[in-house]
Amino acid sequence: MRLYGLILAGGQGRRMGGTDKAFVTLAGRPLVRHVAERLAPQVEELAISANGDPARFAQLGLPVLPDAHPQGPLSGVLAGLRWAAAAEADALVTAPVDTPFLPGDLAPRLWLAGDGGCAVAEAGGRTHPACGLWPVALAEDLDRWLASGEARVMGFAARHGAARAGFPDENAFLNLNAPEDLARAESLWRTGA
Repeated sequence: MRLYGLILAGGQGRRMGGTDKAFVTLAGRPLVRHVAERLAPQVEELAISANGDPARFAQLGLPVLPDAHPQGPLSGVLAGLRWAAAAEADALVTAPVDTPFLPGDLAPRLWLAGDGGCAVAEAGGRTHPACGLWPVALAEDLDRWLASGEARVMGFAARHGAARAGFPDENAFLNLNAPEDLARAESLWRTGA
């Protein structure tokens, strides 16, 4: 099993005042660094899905994959699948840049839940489809899905019978979409929750 990883950093951060969420700081470090440090040990190679100037990520030393046709997170997943397939990886594990508390066993649990097929994370009664495992064989179907105008992550996951990998800690998938989410994350960080 060869798993590659991708940090989805293409969002526009509208609810964060239009700032690049990858560089919003938590505990003095940018979110992209938190996610990279949690995901990198779980995968063979790691890249970032982002549009705009890739040089802003230079300090991380990771490949930056732009979207061919920006339509949301699935466009990033498609770029990642093509990158991973070119390296003969089996699947791609994705996580949004604004999820700094990702579990240390995200990749293996997704793999086991899906038995090598498509899988998404679930915690606290909520599904987190952007934290998913996508076999590289899905690239062409995803390309057709996006070309048809579809862009819902959970819709594509459901199309491929995505398994659900359950996680006990719902804070592991806390999305920092707004300033109040960042304040909650800072509190969690301080208390070690």
